[in-house]
Amino acid sequence: MNLPSYRDRSTTTASPLLPSRARNARRLSATAVAAMLLAGWSAGTPTASPPSGSPASLAPDRGTAAACTNSAKLAGWSNRRLAMLTIAVPVSETSVSDVTSEVSAGAGGVILFGSTAPSDLGSRLTALKTHVPGHLGLLVMTDEEGGDIQRMANLVGSLPWPAYMGAHWTPAQIQQNVTKVAAKMSAAQVNMDLAPVVDVDGRNVAPSKTNPDGWRSFSGNTSVVSQDGVAYMNGLRAGHVIPVVKHFPGLGGSSYNSDFGPARTLPWSTLQKVAIPPFTAAIKAGAPAVMVSNNIVPGLGTNPASLSPTDINTVLRGRLGFKGLVITDSLSAKAISAAGFSVPAAAVQALRSGADMVLFDLGSNVGSRTSSIATAITNAVAGGQLSRSRLIDAAGHVLAVRHVNLCS
Repeated sequence: MNLPSYRDRSTTTASPLLPSRARNARRLSATAVAAMLLAGWSAGTPTASPPSGSPASLAPDRGTAAACTNSAKLAGWSNRRLAMLTIAVPVSETSVSDVTSEVSAGAGGVILFGSTAPSDLGSRLTALKTHVPGHLGLLVMTDEEGGDIQRMANLVGSLPWPAYMGAHWTPAQIQQNVTKVAAKMSAAQVNMDLAPVVDVDGRNVAPSKTNPDGWRSFSGNTSVVSQDGVAYMNGLRAGHVIPVVKHFPGLGGSSYNSDFGPARTLPWSTLQKVAIPPFTAAIKAGAPAVMVSNNIVPGLGTNPASLSPTDINTVLRGRLGFKGLVITDSLSAKAISAAGFSVPAAAVQALRSGADMVLFDLGSNVGSRTSSIATAITNAVAGGQLSRSRLIDAAGHVLAVRHVNLCS
């Protein structure tokens, strides 16, 4: 998400010093809500053939004549259950039990908001995970980038702004320091970080309403961002946290911050040379997940990238060969509503365009908003606006990133 922590905190850290750098020198009740969400869980679901290209299970069931796959298993799920798996539900890190009903109904993930995590966050999340249907695991994600965009630094340790890392730390130092933080995140039962930011920016300013990057970017140099982004990503993985590389296809030089209104990236012809290489490097290094921005990309269409099949299917999936989990930036962003989409409608469009999981901001009535999104998705499948095979494919990617094997 763009500035998820920055905009809800009253203080900022000091500007990192960015000297000229030599490369070798830097581096309802719970029951009622659950019942509402579970409607259609397994009743009346037609059986479909597994779609081609869907994530397969980690191993076949050798006790059957035909190989078992996750896709084949998911084809037996109701549309409602599949829809829930594609939703990450927002919750305050100080009251994670607030989304017990949504987790019980099969939400694929939760995203933690706040600035100071409770000391017993790990035990609270462990309790929450017991409500996951079938005990299939849960994506627990947060924004732990560094600088002022950190949710749980009080528990896991603090990192400087990426701009500081890029100017003063080598890639090896970035990886080492991130690994320490990630290990503590994992110990607190947080298994996904919406980081690293691999936007190429380099402006020595705080992120703001008009500039989504600033110190969130490692550098204005494409090569530096590529190396540092991979180092950060590998640090998270070494600490057993799933990294989410963002914000595809690159926010550096954007016209505005999409959280606050319509925003455009630099032209596609420029992005190909400057902004895409860090994503290419991350994908080649095994990036498991990518977040797509809400900016319009001049030259690739008129919808925000998160709602654009050209950006996701043609470029990210096709040209870059990415096969992992695609997550949207927050669909609560003003850029989404300005494009004419409510959050539920945007969720449907994002899935149609190739995204696998949708995010929205913390606010009131999370349960009813989650239900509205799931209903919009199931209605779209029933009405033919979203193919069931695409929904199965998306759900498959959510399970794959968690290494869930439905056939074991």
